[in-house]
Amino acid sequence: MASPSNPAAETISGVPHVVALINKLERLPGKANLLWYLILGGLFLDAYSNAALGAGLSPMVSELGLTATQVGLLTATAPAIAIVFNPIGGWLAARIGRVKPLLLAKVVAVAGALLTAYAGSFETVWCGRALVGIAYGIDFAVAMAMLAEYTPTKLKGRLNLWQCVWYIATTTNLALTLVFFKFGIGTEIWRYSVGSAAVFAAVLLVLQLLFLVESPAWLASQGRLADAAKSLRRIYGFNVVAGERTEERAEQPAIGFRHTGVLFRKPYLARTMLSTMISLTQSMQYFAIGWYLPVISLAIFGDQFETATIGSMVFNAAGIIGGAVSAYIGRRMGLRLSSAVGYAMAFVLLLTLGLGFGNLPTLLSFAVPFLFIFFHSAGPGANGKSIAALSYRSDIRTLGTGITGMLGSFGSVIGLYIFPLIKESMGLGPTIALLSAVPLLGLITCLIIKWDPTRSSIDPDEEDIDLKPRALAGS
Repeated sequence: MASPSNPAAETISGVPHVVALINKLERLPGKANLLWYLILGGLFLDAYSNAALGAGLSPMVSELGLTATQVGLLTATAPAIAIVFNPIGGWLAARIGRVKPLLLAKVVAVAGALLTAYAGSFETVWCGRALVGIAYGIDFAVAMAMLAEYTPTKLKGRLNLWQCVWYIATTTNLALTLVFFKFGIGTEIWRYSVGSAAVFAAVLLVLQLLFLVESPAWLASQGRLADAAKSLRRIYGFNVVAGERTEERAEQPAIGFRHTGVLFRKPYLARTMLSTMISLTQSMQYFAIGWYLPVISLAIFGDQFETATIGSMVFNAAGIIGGAVSAYIGRRMGLRLSSAVGYAMAFVLLLTLGLGFGNLPTLLSFAVPFLFIFFHSAGPGANGKSIAALSYRSDIRTLGTGITGMLGSFGSVIGLYIFPLIKESMGLGPTIALLSAVPLLGLITCLIIKWDPTRSSIDPDEEDIDLKPRALAGS
């Protein structure tokens, strides 16, 4: 139905209508494409900020005289705090929209990077890394959800590009660190590494502040149809106007943490379990090789800072290639099956590396972890977060990505603390062989749980589901 004041315009009446309009698109128009990559830029910043500390960790330890305990705390702080702020970011985005939390995350990221870069003590560096963790936790939960809401059904696989961007960001930081090294900066090179993250964050803050447009699906879920129509016009160029709001969601309560239980009952239980298990196991399996990569790099490329850094960049190239391919594979095979294939290959490669550790030819010692990173990033490395972002309705999407992201992030914590303990008692080879059980668990999960948002015949926003907590629903 057209508006009397604009006869050619289409009238929108609710979230399903908004989503249906977006899903009809065969490709994203220029403005929408620009905004899509601008949101993805936040994930580049998250990865860059996380890599910035690692690239200059050795010079930092030397300059500040850090103990092993302090180094462990610094490396674990950002991911540990991100676990808490994943659901907080999701909750904020469910209540106040997607754009404001994204901008807040950039402000916090600038503050965290600057505080770290100018730090003169362990305590100050720790505070800076804590702020980075807050920014990372908020941004990741919200950005993935917003990307899902911007993307038509036929292009959902491109959400996996975040994995490619992650490795590009890590490689960029390593490359810039090499540039700083060439200028003979010395032990203060770490300050330039983390300080450059502040520059990226500030530029991204300005660009997002100027250009980002609020998610039309979220606006419609809040009953703000006029604003939703305006966003659709600005992002996609649709000729739409607001109509009367349909009643199917009019009585739904405002989303809060009390609605977390919705994620663990039908139809969301299987989706939550799948995305959580993929996020958990992929982060755990990565640490099986993540700890081994420096050894490979030093053995093949030499023990000098410059050559070892170049070696790390070579391994990251496998992640860039795999992350880029994951978007294509995810579209062709579906996210669930591509995860299963990635897990199967990771299982074989980890078992091979573990059982043959120390006895493999040099070329194979390089090829096995290189291939592992490729199959990891092409499959489960990207898919856990993408499945979460695509599996929930707009009004609870960020809550879902935040909660599942928090649960999945425990894999990083387990990897940081449990892996070194097992390695200490069993040795590196047997430990890697033992941890091949992790991708095997992921493979079994993907085979048992059949949900795949890229293969579903109905969009989650078209599902009529009661979101009231059970206690309220029965009253």
